[in-house]
Amino acid sequence: MRIKGIFQDTSFDTVISAVTVSEGRKNMNRTIRVTGKAKLFVRPDTVRLGISAEGVFPEYSTTVEKSAEHTALLQDALEKAGFDPKELKTVSFEIDSKYENYRDKRDNWRKKFVGYQYNHSMHIDFPNDNVLLGKAFRALAECPVKVEFSVNYTIKDPNAVKNDLLKKAVGDSRVKAAVLTEAAGVELGDVLSIDYSWGEVEIRSNTRYVDRYICADTTAMKEDDGYSLDLEADDIRVEDMVTVIWEVR
Repeated sequence: MRIKGIFQDTSFDTVISAVTVSEGRKNMNRTIRVTGKAKLFVRPDTVRLGISAEGVFPEYSTTVEKSAEHTALLQDALEKAGFDPKELKTVSFEIDSKYENYRDKRDNWRKKFVGYQYNHSMHIDFPNDNVLLGKAFRALAECPVKVEFSVNYTIKDPNAVKNDLLKKAVGDSRVKAAVLTEAAGVELGDVLSIDYSWGEVEIRSNTRYVDRYICADTTAMKEDDGYSLDLEADDIRVEDMVTVIWEVR
């Protein structure tokens, strides 16, 4: 006699491969495949301040020179505010031809070359502190370089969060497997394999602050003052899953 079946528990997202019996002899390949899930809510401890600068100049060499000059001005402004200028990291840098559209005498659209445009995207990380963030805002406001900026919240040690997430996912798989095997009247054995996709887990708060061009009247501020901010970042929600195949005795 040969018996084979599949049992599925949708609440656990779990599929159990049933025992196969042939002519009274048990097949040794008795397994249960269980997907464990984990979810964490983590308080962000790091601010990632994104800064983008751009400029258009008639000559390529001038564009390169001005882009370097502007970067140096930004570094100097942040250093005066108490930040390490070496922590200002480049994300991307490009120089491209810049054209403008116009209508000719026959009212047809034409393109006119106006120069070379550089785009420099950077970021600097520092502890999640509104006082520090206010000083950074003021430093950018007083810098002669016009910039766009954004604020994101993250974790200084993302690997620790990811490792904790994986441990919880495997533990969840074990708990589900124990419940299901007990209900099926069999015994949970050793782990035979673990299937994990190693996908990238984004650890970033949904709270974001974006300003296209920062500018303000800072003449009334004292030298050591920054902007007064009252920002509270939302907790970071991360989740992941691991599939474990267990032996069933």
